Amino acid sequence: MKKSFLAALVLGLLVLAASAACAADPIKVGYLANLTGEGASWGQHEQNGAILAVEEINKKGGVLGRPLALVVYDAKGRPEDAINAVRRMITVDKVVAIGGANYSGINIATAPIAAQGKVPQIGSFATNPFVTVDPKTKKARPYSFRICFTDPYQGKVMAEYLYKKLGVRKAAILSDVGSDYSEGMTEYFIKTFKGLGGTVESFKYRSGDVDFRAQLTNAKQSGATALVMPDLYKEMALMMKQAHELDWKPYFIGGDGYSNNMHEIAGPAMEGSYWVYHLSFDDPKIRPLIEKYTKRFGQAPTEVVNTVAGYDILYWIADAIKRAKKPEGPAVRDALASTKNLKLLHFTLTLDPTNNNPLNKPAAMLQFKNGQIRYLETFKPQTEY
Repeated sequence: MKKSFLAALVLGLLVLAASAACAADPIKVGYLANLTGEGASWGQHEQNGAILAVEEINKKGGVLGRPLALVVYDAKGRPEDAINAVRRMITVDKVVAIGGANYSGINIATAPIAAQGKVPQIGSFATNPFVTVDPKTKKARPYSFRICFTDPYQGKVMAEYLYKKLGVRKAAILSDVGSDYSEGMTEYFIKTFKGLGGTVESFKYRSGDVDFRAQLTNAKQSGATALVMPDLYKEMALMMKQAHELDWKPYFIGGDGYSNNMHEIAGPAMEGSYWVYHLSFDDPKIRPLIEKYTKRFGQAPTEVVNTVAGYDILYWIADAIKRAKKPEGPAVRDALASTKNLKLLHFTLTLDPTNNNPLNKPAAMLQFKNGQIRYLETFKPQTEY
């Protein structure tokens, strides 16, 4: 999910969660997360989700008769420092796999280091296509994986949902020209929506802009009945608020840049808005994890999706180590690449080996209604490309 930037190494945190039943030398697994700086809440929740998974796995006897040890580094803000963190995990800590991070720029920067060290890395919400695919060869990066869907996939979901479910035939899209995240969704939204027979009016702005009234005025005058917002929560909240100030009340739809605190900025304008997300917040399968998190860390998680991502990434790695039958990077990589029908907490994972992405991962369609976010349905786009 998220914009293509940030990362760094500043803090090394070693979590050894071995139980008495796991007395052998631990198998080390790395995790790269933003624990401080921008995105710290996301990173802290991913780390805590990973800790919960490791503790559960170790209580059950570990993997291959050995406990897992979680080695966490703080991805603080600079890709160059993230590179140093991953290099240290591989050469000093001797990890066999790495989870995180949740920014595409981090994973794109660290991909060559992971490949050189022959240690697989799994991005949490790194949604840029080039996280797992080499832009030059167009082939899958052998040691780079992700547990989320991509920006283009979100664009397709938004296009099909508006056209097929809401009956929209003319949409406006407002995107950030400086963001790969925003432009990736925009490209595939336009391609898909036009392919279905719809028309699109496209408007641009630059990173850091907070006044979108000029673009919104033009969008309103175009006759569009939906506004597509491929950005992060602050910008999307301002767009909705300013659109209502202009007395324009289209369907609002956005991607996984959604945040629970958007309503504080958008106010009543957010009512009825639609969101493409990785999971449903009220999925009953997730409630036990929320309860465990609350008991373990003294407060309920505020970033549920990140908690689940960290948790499921560790279970995916543990499954791969078990199937590899040895805790070595290349063997674990091969096992990750051959994953089929693995039941994780929030979905059943089959990996597409052509791009190292989850195959046809369903999107959760959410709506903000009566002051709360609620699950509508699971949705899979049918467009193929």
